[in-house]
Amino acid sequence: MTGLQRRTQLIEVGRGLFAVRGLDGTTIEEIAAAAGVSKPVIYEHFGSKEGLYTQVVEGEFRILLASINEALTEEAKPRVLVERAALALLTYIEDRTDGFRILMRDAPPSQPEGAFSTLLSHVTARVEHILADEFARRGFSSADGAMYAQMLVGMVAMTGQWWQDSRQPDKREVAAHLVNLAWNGLTGLQKEPELHSED
Repeated sequence: MTGLQRRTQLIEVGRGLFAVRGLDGTTIEEIAAAAGVSKPVIYEHFGSKEGLYTQVVEGEFRILLASINEALTEEAKPRVLVERAALALLTYIEDRTDGFRILMRDAPPSQPEGAFSTLLSHVTARVEHILADEFARRGFSSADGAMYAQMLVGMVAMTGQWWQDSRQPDKREVAAHLVNLAWNGLTGLQKEPELHSED
């Protein structure tokens, strides 16, 4: 293997082990054995187990943030943007379950406040602008957008945590119900919500 191939392999092996056992529960010996290398190879590439863990977390963080940013960047009505962001998170959970488990678990040294908390702060800032514009359009205080952005992102994040294990119902149905509650409120819930982005 080239150095880059070996590094990629170690990150993938580490990701799988960290997802199951966490940072503290995984040993450098286990990573080396699973990758078929000696411990010094891991130290050569990452300096330590923590160094490898940080690379895994930062890689997953970038992938998920890029996916959500892409969903929020495309031109669309605010409701459709919220739908796309919810679907982006659920799709990431579906496609990269190990990565999501890691983001939810331990904070790497580079992000002492927690990778998922940091991610949610980034997403909340993006959603805040969307809600502020929508609030202003409806004659509400655009300043309240920040508070509602926290509520909305928190609701989607907690639902994602629940859905990662249940996987029922389908992610599109989950996203439709999330946006149904967020957009219509309890008094305006639709019995059979559908995603508007599919119109």
